[in-house]
Amino acid sequence: MAGKTLFDKIWDAHVVEEIKGGPSVLYIDKHLIHEVTSPQAFAGIDKRGISVFRPQNTVATPDHNVPTEDQHLTIRDELSRFQVDKLTENCEKHGITLYGLNHSNHGIVHVIGPELGITQPGITMVCGDSHTSTHGAFGSVAFGIGTSEVEMVFASQCILQPKPKKMRITVGGTLPKGVTAKDVILYIISKISTSGGTGYFIEYAGSAIRSLSMEGRMTVCNMSIESGARGGLIAPDETTFDYIKGREFAPEGEDFDRAVERWKALKSDEDAVFDQELHFDAADIEPMITYGTNPGMGAKITGHIPSLEEIEAGNRESYKKSLAYMDFEAGTPIAGRKVDYVFVGSCTNGRIEDLREVANFVKGHRRADHVTAWIVPGSKQVEKQAHEEGIAGILKEAGFELRQPGCSACLAMNDDKIPEGMLAVATSNRNFEGRQGPGARTMLASPITAAAAALSGTVTDPRSLL
Repeated sequence: MAGKTLFDKIWDAHVVEEIKGGPSVLYIDKHLIHEVTSPQAFAGIDKRGISVFRPQNTVATPDHNVPTEDQHLTIRDELSRFQVDKLTENCEKHGITLYGLNHSNHGIVHVIGPELGITQPGITMVCGDSHTSTHGAFGSVAFGIGTSEVEMVFASQCILQPKPKKMRITVGGTLPKGVTAKDVILYIISKISTSGGTGYFIEYAGSAIRSLSMEGRMTVCNMSIESGARGGLIAPDETTFDYIKGREFAPEGEDFDRAVERWKALKSDEDAVFDQELHFDAADIEPMITYGTNPGMGAKITGHIPSLEEIEAGNRESYKKSLAYMDFEAGTPIAGRKVDYVFVGSCTNGRIEDLREVANFVKGHRRADHVTAWIVPGSKQVEKQAHEEGIAGILKEAGFELRQPGCSACLAMNDDKIPEGMLAVATSNRNFEGRQGPGARTMLASPITAAAAALSGTVTDPRSLL
């Protein structure tokens, strides 16, 4: 009998019931909620006259709609204020832990889960947000769900879910200098496309993946969804255990030692069979940036925008439409374009390590006069560390604006919007038309590539400034 993949081990251990020819009833260990996808789900259980089945397994925080300035004041936007107030009201009613605005644990849901030690190897985790795949970096099965499924978890702590196929993506070799986790995942998506992962759960493996910090692994898993995958995960190891140890909700003392022994077994067996295997060489990866209107339209920053002939015939019309929106020409070099805004933040790159990288990169330099540069921490803890470590001072001297925690300019659901026609280099995860504001144009890149754009005022290879 063939061995099992890491995904199978976790999934199978959480199946409550198999429905013949249908989905599995899957038990959910941790449920994360925010202000956007929870109100309708709470209304649904209220209508049925039931309460949240296991409130102790749910953690809430507002992130999508919150302003990143003056968080001590009443939220100006009426819809945002209503949603945040509704989350507070629902959590109080059902006894759910809420880290609201100005709480020391407040932040983006996918940033606070790991930093508080809520995210742990071997668990199942869901949230009404597609980037829940972030938590798979710890060797957990984590995925986004819809509002009706949020209601299902509230009511039963279970979810009906068809079992995905399994893919393993191995990145071997050593990453070159100046190449980061964000470049790795943008490279992978540029190779397999935004539909290459559809129907799969991806396990990332290989020496280049192992070399990444936990923050880097979270960035890779975060964007699995952008390849169409259900989620992504990485087997836990010493890097994982060291990161978890001592965090607020992590096991302590002998309990932690016992947990680590269990977690060490969480890896794919040598003879495990995947439905698809892909291999990439780390030496081929360079700093990456997107040029179009989906995360698969990415290229090496030293390269050019593909000519029409390089695009498959069936995709040429949508390709032309994408370039027209971006106001780019096929076949032209990617570097050298004038940049108006730089945004470092989001659940992809709003962690302390990301801010440290930017601070180290810009120290002693000054942003270009025409560039607006927003640095948005992913949580209050990250914000606090940025001040304690002197990062805030370095950013200020370089002309960067350190804001307060939230999803910010990742999506146009709060005040941090990129104005129409402006070009932004962003560390977030999506570059669809209007994603950062009506008519805004977005190029996705790593924190240091974003920092390089802010300093030079143009799309620039960060290695030229290292």
